[in-house]
Amino acid sequence: MKLSITWRIFIGLVLGVLVGFAVHTAYDSGSPADQETLASWSKNLQILSKVFLRMIKMIIGPLVFSMLVVGIAKLGDFKLVGRIGGKTLGYFLFATVLSLLTGLIAVNLLKPGKVMQLPLPASGTDIGVEAKKFSVESFFYHIFPQSIVESMAANEILQIVVFSIFFGIATAAIGETGKVVIKALDAVSHVMFKIVSYVMGFAPFGVFGAIAAVVATEGLGIFVGYAYLIFSFFVGLFFFIFIVLWVICLVNKIPYFKLLGLIKDPALLSFSTASSEASMPQTIAALRKFGCSEKIISFVLPLGYSFNLDGSMMYMTFATAFIAQAYGKDLSTTQQLTMLATLMLSSKGIAGVPRASLVIIAGTMTMFDLPIEGLALLLGIDQILDMGRSSTSVIGNAVATAVVSKWEGELDLAKMNSTEDVTV
Repeated sequence: MKLSITWRIFIGLVLGVLVGFAVHTAYDSGSPADQETLASWSKNLQILSKVFLRMIKMIIGPLVFSMLVVGIAKLGDFKLVGRIGGKTLGYFLFATVLSLLTGLIAVNLLKPGKVMQLPLPASGTDIGVEAKKFSVESFFYHIFPQSIVESMAANEILQIVVFSIFFGIATAAIGETGKVVIKALDAVSHVMFKIVSYVMGFAPFGVFGAIAAVVATEGLGIFVGYAYLIFSFFVGLFFFIFIVLWVICLVNKIPYFKLLGLIKDPALLSFSTASSEASMPQTIAALRKFGCSEKIISFVLPLGYSFNLDGSMMYMTFATAFIAQAYGKDLSTTQQLTMLATLMLSSKGIAGVPRASLVIIAGTMTMFDLPIEGLALLLGIDQILDMGRSSTSVIGNAVATAVVSKWEGELDLAKMNSTEDVTV
């Protein structure tokens, strides 16, 4: 019997934990030689996950471009594109506020910074993260590409989306001549999905490498020492996934748990690799199966990867308030609302930056005179927390696509019961 991709990924995850634990146990003396050996093991194990993520990233640019251009060209109406874009950005703004508020509520109710009494990092501790404040200039420069080739090479999804919108509208505007381009790009998108089916065969190995590398370096003890912090953050994530998103779908008469059932594979993949990008092709296939319109998927989902990372939004307010608690600094309600407003803007201008969440948190901390060294409290478990926020962002973007499809009358729930093969 052939195992499903879910089971193969789960097996890779479990084996990763076991192998990582065995390696960590074998070289856990604390001596410099053993620490160097552990670092070498971790680096070599990460090759598997990095190769998988690189293969996924090589697909995303051409896939997003071809799908979005075809979708917009088929719409053929600039006003319609503007209407869908307005609804999409409106929903993203609403979801961002809810996710930021959920992070604040969780950290204020559970108070991990006060409960845990962690030893504070020494002044001057190198955290390897540079604080970056929000600027209007960098925000707009990040949106508009100066070269589509450069944007493709860097996998700047938002810039690819902007170019694709111009290209799609222009293709529709030239009439019959443009139909040749549309047909060619439609074929390109099908080729990309075929490549995805090949790449996904390597997913369990990528998951194995990612998990084994973390456990080999940190050991299972990291879960014990930071258990309450991890628990508190994941309580917030679960609340957002099972209450907030469920209510949004309930209001819009969308069968949320059926959507969740279809999206579980990409969510598990993103959880295992700590990368929301890793599951983007699978998410597209799941949303097709759910009945979302092709043109809505191709428009909303890529935008979501820059404007609707719900898990990361939650983490930013949660982490900043946690560090304030750890240093015994109580942020007033006004300060917390100021933080929320700041993060709502600054988080939109930094997508694609390595360790973007930590960079934004560092910039926000300077606003409230919090020691930048406080980020060291999170560095050891950032990978673990990133697993949760990546999978949450995937689910959040799936809901966003379903909601916009519903608003546009482009959600055909009958497709869930069809026999059409849309898996990757």
